[in-house]
Order: sequence, then structure tokens, then C-alpha cells
Amino acid sequence: MSSPKSPSRPAPEAAIAARRFGRVALPIAAPLPSDVAVSFEFFPPKSDKAEESLWECVERLAPLAPRFFSVTYGAGGTTRERTHATVVRIQERTGRAVAAHLTCVQATRAEVEAVADRYWAAGIRHIVALRGDPPAGASRYEPHPGGFAYAGDLVAGLKRLHDFEISVAAYPEVHPAASSPAADLENLKRKVEAGAVRAITQFFFDIDVFLRFRDLVAAAGIAVPLIPGVLPVTNFARVTEFARACGAAIPGWLADLFAGLDEDPETRKLVAATVAAEQCRTLHAEGVGQFHFYTLNRADLAYAICRILGVRDAGAAVPAAKAAATS
Repeated sequence: MSSPKSPSRPAPEAAIAARRFGRVALPIAAPLPSDVAVSFEFFPPKSDKAEESLWECVERLAPLAPRFFSVTYGAGGTTRERTHATVVRIQERTGRAVAAHLTCVQATRAEVEAVADRYWAAGIRHIVALRGDPPAGASRYEPHPGGFAYAGDLVAGLKRLHDFEISVAAYPEVHPAASSPAADLENLKRKVEAGAVRAITQFFFDIDVFLRFRDLVAAAGIAVPLIPGVLPVTNFARVTEFARACGAAIPGWLADLFAGLDEDPETRKLVAATVAAEQCRTLHAEGVGQFHFYTLNRADLAYAICRILGVRDAGAAVPAAKAAATS
């Protein structure tokens, strides 16, 4: 007698329960994926207490064998030294690849190249190249007269300097400063043609937004991996501020889920993990195999979501069911 096979699609009842974004999602209560890769983003700490929290986060997530960690860079180079120190220390302590963010804001080409040279000398081979946000007090971005004007120029300059692996940003809901969706897509194409090898998206909550954008990217002939950026909602008011700044939409259903939870952090955390896990499992069912988590220097939600995505500690034992299935 042949052994029964696991269905490739959810059963009808499960499919109905999993339906959320106008398609059949892969429910969380289903066999775990085995092909998911992840990466995690941090920001450099500003105090001793913040540094302690960061290292707790790094140490919790490092065993998940991420493709890379990344560390952000403040507008105008305001965190330049802290970013450099954090990037180098994470790579030294974990042995994992680390990507350093680098921007065009308020810096000459020589200054940016000097920073890049320091990274190369320290063994850092991956850069996230960004235009960068306007500095505090400025209403709009203005290219530095002696600097790299935009991210595409920065990518080209970095590739001329050293053979960096370069990631760039992509905006499923269009960059706030873009004149049109078509212009924003053309800008992404220029960054890839200049040498970028992957694009990491701004966070989003509507799955259809990402999938439509993925189709547009492919139609434009942009062939590099498009990695969805995932932001678990630890603080709804703060996420709303982030969304307003970057042009991301907050769906009504998301606001409804977090309504009344401002003073209930434990329930908020459970809801946040459920929402992000459903997003990721749905995206995985749509062919997405890699996710980039904006951790805000907190490991708990990212770690839980990785569990639901089948991502395990590199040294952990293989679950019995999975071992039996592969034997």
C-alpha cells in the first residue's frame, strides 16, 4: 500500500480559514517550509543600555544562520562611527556576514569613499547603498554639490572602488519623493544596472501591493532578487509614524487589530507575531523564499516568526517528523 501524501494545497476548511488577502494563503497550521532564508536589520545603539539590548538581540538571532545582518546609518553621517563599530563587532563576534548601510547625504564623494575603504579594510564586503533621508530640519533631500547625488551614483562609485556586494532599497508603494511609479521603477533599474545584486523592499502590510510590484519589477527586466522587508508591529503608533514618513499604507484591518491594545503589550505582541507570520507564510506560498526583518533591535518577534517559517538554530536537532520525511 502506498503511503498517503501530504496535500500540496490546504484542505477546503483550512483554505477558508486562511483566506485574507484575496487569495488562498498557506495556513500557519501546515507543514513547515524548508527553503526559507532570512536576514536581520539593526540600528547602532546610542547608550550602554541600548547596546546591551542590541547584543542580546544579535546573540539570539545569530544561530538562525541569517544570510546577513545589516546596520543602519544616520542621516548626514550622524551615526557614522557607531555604525562602523557595530558592523565590525557583529561580524567579529558572530562570524556572520554584515552589511553596512551607506548614504549620499551631506558627504563628499571623498568622504563616502573613505568610509567604504575602512569597511573594505575591516573585511566588510556587503554595502546597503541608499540615497538617505534629509537631515533633521530639512524639508527635502538636496544632493551634496561634491557628493554622490543619488543611490544609483553611489552604487556605481562603490563598485569602481571595490568589488562590494551591494543591496539597494525598493518601494512597493512608491518612494515619497518619486515623481511617478514609473520613475521610481526606472530608478530601481538604474541602481541594478550600476551593480546592485538585490533589492530589499520598504515594509508593507498589503500582500497584493508586494505581488503587484514584483510583477512590475519583472516586466521592467529587473532580474535581481526582490526581498520583502518585514516590520513586526511592536508599537502601532510608532509604526504609523514610520509609514507616514516612507509612504507605506496602514490598512484598516491592521488598525482594527491593534485598536485598544496600547496598554496591553503582551496581547499586542501576540497579535503582531500572528500578523507577520501570516504575511510571511502567504508570501512563501506565492514563491518568496527570503525575508528581511526590521528588528528595531528586538529579537523576540523576529525569532518567533522564523520558527513559523521553518528557520531553526543552525546547531539544533532536526525535528523527528522532518527527519523521517527526508530519510
